Amino acid sequence: MALPSRSNHGPQRTGLRRWLSWLALPALIAGLLIIHPAPSYAASGGRIGGGSFRSAPSMPRSYGGGGSYRGGYNGGYRGGYGGGIGFPFIIPFFGFGGGGLFGFLVLMAIVGLFVNALRGGGGSPALGSADGGPITYSRPDGPVSIAQVQVGLLASARELQADLRRLAGSADTSSSVGLQRVLQETSLALLRNPDLWVYANAEVGQVPFASAESTFNRLSMAERSKLDRELTTNVGGQRSSEGTKAAGDSDATSDFIAITLLVASRNRLNLKGATSAEHLRQSLQILGGVGSEDLLAIEVIWQPEGAGEVLSTEELLTAYPDLQHL
Repeated sequence: MALPSRSNHGPQRTGLRRWLSWLALPALIAGLLIIHPAPSYAASGGRIGGGSFRSAPSMPRSYGGGGSYRGGYNGGYRGGYGGGIGFPFIIPFFGFGGGGLFGFLVLMAIVGLFVNALRGGGGSPALGSADGGPITYSRPDGPVSIAQVQVGLLASARELQADLRRLAGSADTSSSVGLQRVLQETSLALLRNPDLWVYANAEVGQVPFASAESTFNRLSMAERSKLDRELTTNVGGQRSSEGTKAAGDSDATSDFIAITLLVASRNRLNLKGATSAEHLRQSLQILGGVGSEDLLAIEVIWQPEGAGEVLSTEELLTAYPDLQHL
């Protein structure tokens, strides 16, 4: 009686996973070094924000029911991520300006989670079930949309600067309702000044819940690194001010004021981009309509904020290379 032959698929799959994981890490490091911008100029700025990436108490209806995502990602989101071969998060949905650092950091978060899954890390999506069925997930949380809108306005928008300063002084950034007010008021302040819009960029991507907080923090740090210092801040209920340099209106000779709006939401954000003033208006309306129950985190970052500071055209485009002329 002939003995059954042993399958070599197990060792082959293990070797393939190990090879892919080691290949992905150097690519991520090299890409980060190449793409990460290093602006030579930085003005002081202001910042309002806060949020929490705690697990959802209940699953949104748009993601289906049950304790796993068997069929949820492979169905409703297949068009957004490509694949259909068990890699629902490898290709993120992003880009209204070529991706840039935003797109790279979103992709890095997704690939990082994938590499962790290959190495058998806990809490990661499995590449397949033991019976060859669709992927299942151990977390009851859906994908998180992260959006970034940047606007370069004429420096005559000093009233908008003052509005943000007042908002930083009064907003409750320790509650979801207070953060939703920050998002709504900032969106409205921008929408009320369309005649001052000159440059803009809007990007959005979706990442797994497990990597959403780290991705958001990296994007926030990338934007904050463009500031010389933060003069006006209200983050997570904590207010602070810089005493060595007074906050105030920008200099009369300043060309621009730059505002960055960074938002993380449980729901998918179908922004219209910012290739035109109309698209920017629609994107701001979509962000302003995010409800407090869906808002996970928000950052509003602007510069300049120091009295008499200047942000020229060259300095604006150096610090924000993805901006497009409206």
